[in-house]
Amino acid sequence: MMFKLDLIKVTGAVILKDEVEGNTEFGISTDTRTISANDIYLPLKGANFDGEKFIDSSQLKAYFSTTDKITDGAKLVLKVENTLDAYLKLAQFYIRQVSPVVIGVTGSSGKTTTKEIIYSVLSQKFKTHKTFSNHNNEIGFCQTAFGMSEDTQVLIVEAGMRGLGEIELISKHLNPDYAIVTNSGTAHVGRLGSLDNIAVAKCEITSGLKPEGVFFALNQDIIKKHVKFDGEKVYYSIKDVEVLDRAPSYSKFGYRGEVFELNVEGDYNIENSLPAIELGVRLGMTYDEIRKGLASYHPIEKRWEVEEIKGLKFINDSYNANPDSMKASVKAFVELYENPVVILGDMGELGENEVGYHRLVGEFLADLNPNVKYLTVGNLAGEIGKVLLAHGFEVNSFETNEQVSCYILENLNHRNTIFLKASRSMKFEEILESVKRGICKL
Repeated sequence: MMFKLDLIKVTGAVILKDEVEGNTEFGISTDTRTISANDIYLPLKGANFDGEKFIDSSQLKAYFSTTDKITDGAKLVLKVENTLDAYLKLAQFYIRQVSPVVIGVTGSSGKTTTKEIIYSVLSQKFKTHKTFSNHNNEIGFCQTAFGMSEDTQVLIVEAGMRGLGEIELISKHLNPDYAIVTNSGTAHVGRLGSLDNIAVAKCEITSGLKPEGVFFALNQDIIKKHVKFDGEKVYYSIKDVEVLDRAPSYSKFGYRGEVFELNVEGDYNIENSLPAIELGVRLGMTYDEIRKGLASYHPIEKRWEVEEIKGLKFINDSYNANPDSMKASVKAFVELYENPVVILGDMGELGENEVGYHRLVGEFLADLNPNVKYLTVGNLAGEIGKVLLAHGFEVNSFETNEQVSCYILENLNHRNTIFLKASRSMKFEEILESVKRGICKL
């Protein structure tokens, strides 16, 4: 909730109409379908939508607008030049009002996982609020801010991007105490044009980082090259830990002279947990509290999601994919499971060199466990398959999810564990649904 006078002052709004008595409190709504009597409507605009179109038909009592039009029955009408800019300013103001410890997380891959692990750890001691799922654009940032209660002690915001300047915009309104870059890789290289531009975009998370804040990042030269922050910088990697045990759905490692456990596999997940440990220590948590938080972490939907269907064990990691995340996750899988079957789909947004990036993944996988059966779906993933086939691997390539589902039903059994990895656009959940139906329709 925000007071009327704050709404006006923070956004620099022009008052077109004000028949609301006193300094009334308002909630902020961006959806007329769910607006309540105590909300002021803030209409957002995008390439394919215009929230102001719903003002006339919604009988609103209070709303922001970019025009001078006043609807019948309106009690409070505030005019601003840009409603998204107003939303960002209000979110920034609310964060400052609540005054939590603020953590910003970004990276080419692993940012959602890292955010979730940090939340799992810090919520052992603090009232903690986080970005829901991967709602990590400017609007998602504002929704996250207004979703936190006034007694929140720690706020964790995930920042994503599709171009230069987007993370900078979020960071400058977030003003984090701690900023994290999980890595800088090839994701979105088709949009950004180069690996250097990707690193520049990721390092924008420091744009609003407080001077006395701390920057955490994977120990990569490309990040060190492009980060522009004069304060404390902490770089980490798997080389900083002693891996004590690797097993399906389990990792045990030593760090800072202590032993920690995760209920997930993969060295990349150990790396993802290191900022959470560092933050826990800096915020005064005990190592036992940190250990408990790490042990309680579980992946969210379509991120290493284990499911048994008709006697077949699936691990679904198909929420998204880029060359770095595909190499890391497949490596973890084929090193730990017996009779592994890997289903790979196309990776998107890799630009004019997309075929080359897919073939490089194939070359990487060719140096791993040779006793793996690979299935590919799509023309680009087929390039991975061609490389693996040339190295002597068993590879079957398909054009559709339905085709690979039929192959699974007709050729695999309970001795296999099946791993799925692809960009979200490949809709690999269709494979699981087809297997559940158990009927091959080709």
